[in-house]
Amino acid sequence: MYFQFSLLYRLVDFYYIAISNVYKMSNEKNTYSIFNKENYIWMLVGLVVIAIGMVLMSGGASNKNPAVFDEGAVYSARRITIAPILILIGLVIEIWAIFKKPKGNQA
Repeated sequence: MYFQFSLLYRLVDFYYIAISNVYKMSNEKNTYSIFNKENYIWMLVGLVVIAIGMVLMSGGASNKNPAVFDEGAVYSARRITIAPILILIGLVIEIWAIFKKPKGNQA
């Protein structure tokens, strides 16, 4: 019986210490964010460029008759050249925005 109370006491004590440490860590304000506002703006710009590329790559109805193949609509320069280039540019912007160091945190 003593062992059960001892174990219970240890668990309660451990819980109390863990909660107090979490509370102390949550009150510390000396941490800084990895990204700042400029990084988030560039990430948003990259996402917008990628979305524009996806919209340009998607197509509407190439024609009304499914028995006729419209090669000009499917293999247009917009769909096979401009849209993939925009998507790649958007990905490069995203990578640059992630790796860009904030001005205040130069190390």
